[in-house]
Amino acid sequence: MSGDGLLVAVDSPVHRVPAQVKLVALFVFVLAVVSTPAAIFWAFGLYAVMLVAAVVVAKLPATVVSRRLAVETPFIVFALLLPFVATGPQVDVLGLHLSQSGVLGAWNVLAKGTLGVIAAILLSATTAPRELLAGLERLRLPATLVAILSFMVRYLSVVSDDLHRMRVARESRGYTGGRVGHLKAVAGGVGALFVRSFERGERVHLAMRSRGYTGRMPLLSVSGATRTQWLEGLTISLTAVAIAVAARVVSL
Repeated sequence: MSGDGLLVAVDSPVHRVPAQVKLVALFVFVLAVVSTPAAIFWAFGLYAVMLVAAVVVAKLPATVVSRRLAVETPFIVFALLLPFVATGPQVDVLGLHLSQSGVLGAWNVLAKGTLGVIAAILLSATTAPRELLAGLERLRLPATLVAILSFMVRYLSVVSDDLHRMRVARESRGYTGGRVGHLKAVAGGVGALFVRSFERGERVHLAMRSRGYTGRMPLLSVSGATRTQWLEGLTISLTAVAIAVAARVVSL
């Protein structure tokens, strides 16, 4: 496994798909899932089967996917509370009086949220940060935004290292944390980190200007995706669109 961001460094057909294709595929897939009526349960089952197949083809370990799914914990908590706080007709489930609309809303949040998170995990685990930036560039994202994202990716580890060193220095001077009185020290550390990062950004900008920077970064990618790569990369997404349309027709 690589330390290059969230990338899982293995060779698979999904890894070889150009980043711009995967970005469009993610957008189309999520759009199809979100537009599917919550009561059409079979459609979500088909979406899940396609995602599992993609994860298997991408050779992603199940432990990696399950561990990264923890990011949706707040949404799970919110969904579990919905049946108890929503209004409307009641339904008995295992002796509990739950809101019928709340149960359907909880299913809607859990199903669509989980599918979207797994699709995003699939993208992040099969695409290096630089490839993602190149893909955004190929999709005609404004050059300024690409440059900002590029600097963020490059210097995120630097800022994280600064934060770690500050924490070590703070603890070596007797800080243990967990007390309200220490919030002042933590706030001061965050402020110092912001000032240090801002000054570093100014120095980097001056260094770039002295080397001929004109406000536009060099192109990250000069080659696009072939028609075959677009068709292969969008297979799942186009199938999801067909399923969403069928689900809409059935629900009418």
